[in-house]
Amino acid sequence: MNEQSQSVEQRFESTPALAGWASQDTTWMLGLFGTAIGAGTLFLPINAGLGGFWPLLILAVLAFPMTYYAHRGLTRFVLSGRGGDITEVVEEHFGLSAGAMITVLYFLAIFPILLIYSVALTNTVGSFMEHQLHIQPPPRALLSFVLILGLLAVVRCGEQATVKAMSLLVYPFIVALAFLAVFLVPHWNGGILSTAGELPGAGAFVHTLWLAIPVMVFSFNHSPIISAFAVDQKRRYGEHADERSGQILARAHLLMVAMVMFFVFSCVLTLSPAQLAEAKAQNLSILSYLANHFSNPTIAFAAPLIAFVAIAKSFLGHYIGASEGLKGIVLKTGKRPAPKTLDRATAALMLVVCWIVATLNPSILGMIEAMGGPVIAAILFLMPMYAIRRVPAMRKYAGATSNVFVVVVGLVALSSVVYSLIP
Repeated sequence: MNEQSQSVEQRFESTPALAGWASQDTTWMLGLFGTAIGAGTLFLPINAGLGGFWPLLILAVLAFPMTYYAHRGLTRFVLSGRGGDITEVVEEHFGLSAGAMITVLYFLAIFPILLIYSVALTNTVGSFMEHQLHIQPPPRALLSFVLILGLLAVVRCGEQATVKAMSLLVYPFIVALAFLAVFLVPHWNGGILSTAGELPGAGAFVHTLWLAIPVMVFSFNHSPIISAFAVDQKRRYGEHADERSGQILARAHLLMVAMVMFFVFSCVLTLSPAQLAEAKAQNLSILSYLANHFSNPTIAFAAPLIAFVAIAKSFLGHYIGASEGLKGIVLKTGKRPAPKTLDRATAALMLVVCWIVATLNPSILGMIEAMGGPVIAAILFLMPMYAIRRVPAMRKYAGATSNVFVVVVGLVALSSVVYSLIP
């Protein structure tokens, strides 16, 4: 056997066969859930419920295919490369210029969300200390620094430790969502069902659905962690990575849709459309509004704790994507610092920027998040489908009906988000 054929055989033998479900698969499943289901979930019943019963019902039916097929496409795109992260795969398939552009856009789409979580985390803990614990919180600069430093300490333990921490935080969050949803069952009064008899005209119905789809898309979005997920699957499972990652994604999305939609429907069956509109006008999460609505001390105490867990685990997941993008930008400049040096410099820069923004508490962040929306829609929905047409390694996925569905949803989400930004 010559040296070349022996090398090929060794590589083939080094690829493990697809074994049974392992603990790390469960960890990743919960990590994906943790990145997607965060603070946005607490506003989803308000945003999705305001459209009325029939649009919400259609969104509930579309929730799984919208999230599963889109994230599977992005995972397959990363898997189609030689083993690098998403920024390296874009460069590999589309060239240096496209790689540099996508890397910058990828970072700009995720980093503002990380800043928003930094602000939200500081506000949540400060409010909890003041109103529930009845103690004076420390100065905002100190509080935000300690909180962000604490989360970055988890990140410094490594990617696997970060995903593990996120998966552990998911358990109390799932229990809390289930508890709240069940708690509301005795209070169901029909709520949104009052709009079921109101059949809107075709134009109004399509318009409502068009504006509501991005709410669902971004409420279940976990694209920031997909690159790290795909790289790890390829390292663990080699040629079986596509099959196993599809299984993990399917289970993660089933869990997301089942838990979140049960919570959403429980809320909208309890509150009337007018009350949902009032919550939106007051800029309150559904937890805060329910606490005020029922004057229930249990919910009043539990709400900020649930919000803290939701924000913390989403912060960790988005940090993985943001740091990946920032490192990619540095490497695209031609500089090649040592990996440990780059990790430390990235963490230090993230800490400083997140701390400053959380301390200043600017109101501009909502607009920045909205500006990142079109980029996320393009990267998550459209880029992988474009790659199926252009990249030889992905042509085996061509011809599937799900590809058309993903493109249509991506264009709808992109056009709707851009429309919402027009004054």
